[in-house]
Amino acid sequence: MGVSEKDGGAGRERLPRHIAIIMDGNGRWARSKGLPRIKGHQKGVDALREVVKECARLDGVEYLTVYAFSSENWKRPRMEVSFLMALLKRFCRRELRTMMENGIRLTTIGVISGLPEDVQEALKETEQATRGNGSLTLCLALNYGARDEIVRACREVARHASDKTSWTRAITEETISFSLDTCGMPDPDLVIRTAGEMRLSNFLLWQASYAELYFTPVLWPDFRKEDLHEAMKDYARRVRKFGGLEEAK
Repeated sequence: MGVSEKDGGAGRERLPRHIAIIMDGNGRWARSKGLPRIKGHQKGVDALREVVKECARLDGVEYLTVYAFSSENWKRPRMEVSFLMALLKRFCRRELRTMMENGIRLTTIGVISGLPEDVQEALKETEQATRGNGSLTLCLALNYGARDEIVRACREVARHASDKTSWTRAITEETISFSLDTCGMPDPDLVIRTAGEMRLSNFLLWQASYAELYFTPVLWPDFRKEDLHEAMKDYARRVRKFGGLEEAK
């Protein structure tokens, strides 16, 4: 198995094609330093920038999906939510040059229509500007919840069923997958969660059925490319059987 600096030491054939990250720990990072929570979110953008650029550099990694704002995050204080929306808008505008220089295409999943109009416009502009890039697809999960996504997918399948008799037959794994927000994307191979929490928190529940899960105590603002490489090396050591048996060596 070939190993190189460009593939992070894992070997290209052992790199996850699709990495998904639950970016957790911004608030705890800020609190540990006696700073307001918004400072943790700002520092979290620095971590995201480094991880995105590194994934774009690595041969074999084609998709990176990050849990940026869940449908449950609206429960947070109004001031914090407003700051997160402004931060998202700023990210789209300020990171466009980096995306273009690194061949990164931006896309989203979630109920984008529920976001403020100015944020929707910034996302739309960035998606259109980067749609021709092919090094890495960066997918932002925004106003996203996996249970809601599955419900919406089932409703979409049912809506296209011609009558009640065909309704149940129309619902299959394939038709649901086709109706999910992630249609056209491969399922994640590796799901990373930072800050020591060990749960999926309503993130890609359908798509992550056979993903390898990696949990790290590192708070997201402190997460760097070296931590990403550790996760990928751990992934490369695992045997993925998808419910079958490991082949005899």
